Amino acid sequence: MENAITIVEYDQSWPEAFQAEKEALLSSLGTEAAAIEHVGSTAIPGQASKPVIDIFVGVTQLQPIAYYESRFDPVSYSHIQTGMQGRYLFAKHTEGRWTHNVHLMKHDELFHTRNEILLRDYLRSHPELVEQYGEIKRKAARNANSMEAYTREKTAFIQMVVDAARTELGLPLQNVWED
Repeated sequence: MENAITIVEYDQSWPEAFQAEKEALLSSLGTEAAAIEHVGSTAIPGQASKPVIDIFVGVTQLQPIAYYESRFDPVSYSHIQTGMQGRYLFAKHTEGRWTHNVHLMKHDELFHTRNEILLRDYLRSHPELVEQYGEIKRKAARNANSMEAYTREKTAFIQMVVDAARTELGLPLQNVWED
């Protein structure tokens, strides 16, 4: 059985793909979008990754899901139930291929200290960890039978990096896995 999780080498076009989607999101959301951040492995130079651009959109006021469903093209975007509190996830498909994850959440004073942003920034400033993380991701993709299993297999490394980032910034430690 072929594994559904594919890890590829870093693609120099990922920042441009983020920028194009950011412009589309700004067009859809306007001033409601207080911050739009490229997160995840595609935002880290040299990082092997699933070829899916992860985007955090901090909105001034988080509206009911139906509001965002009406703002996004239903042919391209689909709402994914995640069980995560205080955020919505939309998967975008382009020409039948999963290309983006758009996470909508309230923009507040803690937005830029979210673990995903801290992980990105720490790995950007510690490139010696990028290859190690790539190996962990490749192994997790080979062994996992679901996206949740893939994520859980990477959790110890992610927790170590986020703990280091939070410690460096004087922030309290947090569990990276949301139950």
